[in-house]
Amino acid sequence: MNAQAYVEDCLLQFKKLKTQADRAVAQIKNEHFFAVIDPESNSIAIIMKHVAGNMKSRWTDFLISDGEKANRDRDNEFEIDAIDSQKNVLTAWEEGWECTLTAISLLTPQDLDTIVTVRGEPHTVVQAINRQLTHYAAHVGQIVFLAKHFAGSNWQTLSIPRGKSKEYSAPVR
Repeated sequence: MNAQAYVEDCLLQFKKLKTQADRAVAQIKNEHFFAVIDPESNSIAIIMKHVAGNMKSRWTDFLISDGEKANRDRDNEFEIDAIDSQKNVLTAWEEGWECTLTAISLLTPQDLDTIVTVRGEPHTVVQAINRQLTHYAAHVGQIVFLAKHFAGSNWQTLSIPRGKSKEYSAPVR
């Protein structure tokens, strides 16, 4: 795969993750947005708040500053404050994704070998992208799991429905 194709595919994969999370969250009732399944679990709101904070830190000035910004309050991302309404969390989520997708869309093939830092640790741009892609995929999986749990029997699958694999894998004619 050439460098431009890699950048384009990364952009596509990040967009797919966002779409999957958004489609899952759209299936829950508002009261489930902040609900936790046990005292040690995070709510969908907390996961979204954390991902948004991470994205803003990692992707702002991506090529020229450390990915862990001094003004990031990571611990606060795992707390729900009075200002953390559903609207505010979703706004931060959208802003985080906008920051991420913009930063990736501006990358050129020449940028891929550039060294960037995350918490002082050097990464090539490819390594930094892959690090974040896997991080966000894990959290999107958590969001989908929780949304499916809360939606219960009303859940609409985000992929191939159970028992329908053969229909989806039949050769296209």
